[in-house]
Amino acid sequence: MKKNVKQPVILTKSLYKDYNSDGLAVHALNGIDLTLEAGEFTAIAGPSGSGKTTLLNIIGGIDRPSRGEIMVAGSSLNGMNNTELSDLRLYKIGFIFQAYNLIPVLTAMENVEYILMLQGVGRDERYERSARILQEVGLAQEMKRRPAELSGGQQQRVAVARAMVSDPEIILADEPTANLDQKTGSALLDLMKRLNREKGTTFLFSTHDSMVMKRAGRLITLSDGKVLSAGKRR
Repeated sequence: MKKNVKQPVILTKSLYKDYNSDGLAVHALNGIDLTLEAGEFTAIAGPSGSGKTTLLNIIGGIDRPSRGEIMVAGSSLNGMNNTELSDLRLYKIGFIFQAYNLIPVLTAMENVEYILMLQGVGRDERYERSARILQEVGLAQEMKRRPAELSGGQQQRVAVARAMVSDPEIILADEPTANLDQKTGSALLDLMKRLNREKGTTFLFSTHDSMVMKRAGRLITLSDGKVLSAGKRR
């Protein structure tokens, strides 16, 4: 279990992201200042086009800001090369996507094991850790099934297990309940809240879902690439 030390695990200062779309400048982020402490369970809300996914992608090292400063898990992303960003994603950050992003030819177990294989973890330890997290998310009986043989809720739980298995400091979840019915989405959020509480992992969501907003320890609201409200930690 991680130590419950409150310190910034995500920090952005004057973060901007500009795109060029058919010759027109698009300002996706307009000076984002944000601080997240270790162990937070935080949601970013806002209408489509407000910058939620762009912000998550920059925090996760998937995209680069046009300007501004960003610190993640104690490291500055400014000036990191692609290999360094890849290592950051591999060892420090877990991702949960709206579309699950599971590898269709692999079983649930193999999907969860995959990140540990990339990290060079030995076969026996990979199996033990993957089996344990799949049991924690309620899929002990589904380990040998491929994604097409699982329901949407089960696939998203595999995605949660894959994100958690390497014990990352941060999990970034982009609209993780968008494709789920209310009952399944609620159960998944309860699961992630429990993992957050037990393991001390920082969760940051982008969402339109009121269920996510209600469970969040803090709600950050974006509009037109700006922070309207940073919310209060609770």
